[in-house]
Amino acid sequence: MAVMSAPSAAILVAAVALLAGAVASVAGFGIGSLLTPLLALWFPTGVAVAFVALPHALATLIRWLGLRRDVSWTVFRQFGLASAVGGLAGAALQSRLAGLVLSGVLGALLLVAGLGELTRRAPPLPRSAVGGWLGGILSGFFGGLVGNQGGIRSAALLRFGLTPREIVATATASALLVDLARVPVYLATRGRDLGPTLPLLLPACAGAVAGTLIGVPILRRIPAGAFHRLLGFLLVVLALFLFRAALWPAPRRPA
Repeated sequence: MAVMSAPSAAILVAAVALLAGAVASVAGFGIGSLLTPLLALWFPTGVAVAFVALPHALATLIRWLGLRRDVSWTVFRQFGLASAVGGLAGAALQSRLAGLVLSGVLGALLLVAGLGELTRRAPPLPRSAVGGWLGGILSGFFGGLVGNQGGIRSAALLRFGLTPREIVATATASALLVDLARVPVYLATRGRDLGPTLPLLLPACAGAVAGTLIGVPILRRIPAGAFHRLLGFLLVVLALFLFRAALWPAPRRPA
């Protein structure tokens, strides 16, 4: 495991975190999706997932403070609580089950959801307590397992007939609950392995927070139709990225 302390690495992490924070403020996901693959170039995937959970939690808290009045608490009580349960289970099993096959499965789910939004032919899902719990558990579980819960969470919330701000706000509240469930697990199981990543933690947190502050005001200006097309496009991009990572994993740098 290489210790990344060079200024160039810190600048790169801060820049990607800035972009990720801005994207997450508009789409409801992006920090884990962008930062985790970058950190995985230098550290084992499990360590990268645990590391990214820290700036993710900080940026999510700030985003929630800005959007808390738009949270659909009815959906959150079903979806968000289930996300926390799934996130805790995924984090507990992360060291055993995380792998390229799971990334491919997640990519397939996101591809179906993204194409459905772009073609306006999204597969119908029940807007019921059962549908909310199922979507929440799946998104939280994948989040704890591979660090990419945001995409499937936003995709599931599209089925509840919410406004763009309600989708992002409810996704943010759910993500915050997942972070509260999984971060203590990561610290307990990966705490010793996180030492070499500490020089990158401040740049990652600073970039994610700055991106969040930039992105939240942009969300207010996006019409509903444009939001759905943008979210569909981002889901497809994320799906293709996950497929690439599963089929052609990046070579690990020597320790």
